[in-house]
Amino acid sequence: MRFKIMQMQSFPKCSLVTPTYNWPQALELLLLSVKNQSVFPDEIIVADDGSQKETEELVKEFQKDFPIPLHHVWHEDNKNQKPAIMNKAIAKAKYDYIIEIDGDIIMHKDFVRDHLAMAKKNTFLYGSRVNIKESYLKDLFEKKQISFNFLSKGIKKRGRTLRIPLLSNFYKEEEKRSSKLRGCNMSFWKEDFIKVNGFNENLIGWGIDDSEMIQRLLNIGIKGKRLKFRGLAFHIYHKEQDKSHININVTIENETTINKITFVEKGVNQYLK
Repeated sequence: MRFKIMQMQSFPKCSLVTPTYNWPQALELLLLSVKNQSVFPDEIIVADDGSQKETEELVKEFQKDFPIPLHHVWHEDNKNQKPAIMNKAIAKAKYDYIIEIDGDIIMHKDFVRDHLAMAKKNTFLYGSRVNIKESYLKDLFEKKQISFNFLSKGIKKRGRTLRIPLLSNFYKEEEKRSSKLRGCNMSFWKEDFIKVNGFNENLIGWGIDDSEMIQRLLNIGIKGKRLKFRGLAFHIYHKEQDKSHININVTIENETTINKITFVEKGVNQYLK
């Protein structure tokens, strides 16, 4: 027991930040999985991109007995403004380390522990996800299921359910952006995020915001490390979002990569005190 307490105290303090938009059913399962963590984050911030009242009411209900501070940062709905709401939320984060997950993710009970155990200065982490099938959604929400394993019904990419911490140590740090990077499961130091001015609010609509920000971290010398066999996340199926503007965002990301851009004009500095 003494060793366990010392190990927990060695973890950096962290803020878990999750974007959401008008899907309180999924957010409920995420928050239930937070309550089930073997190591809690020090706070959770729901970055709400203009949801209607149901999401606010859900958060208020959870706040009544939540084991850690639970905050709700909201702005008016003006189509997809995820970079802006994430910048606003992370600007309010009280702690040095940021774990970012999507609002349609169910976390393995050791998800936060795994990110914190692998946290290292001048490094960001990124993990993968197990997909929950569309055909299983009715059962998922009726059961409010937050626990899965290799043999669970309704999932695919089963190999990603295997948690083998010893094997994860063999993955090396990387200087280039991986094609496996997913914003639904990653973590980084807040000070590094501020150095590159956070998410680029000039990006339009869905997509690229996470990878473009990560590219700027790489451009200032922050290395990436893949969380394989740790940091397990289960992604709830949903229809793909509108990608009509994705080419514009890809062009911006390519410019960031080729020109080694490290700082964007419209970012998190608008919201820092």
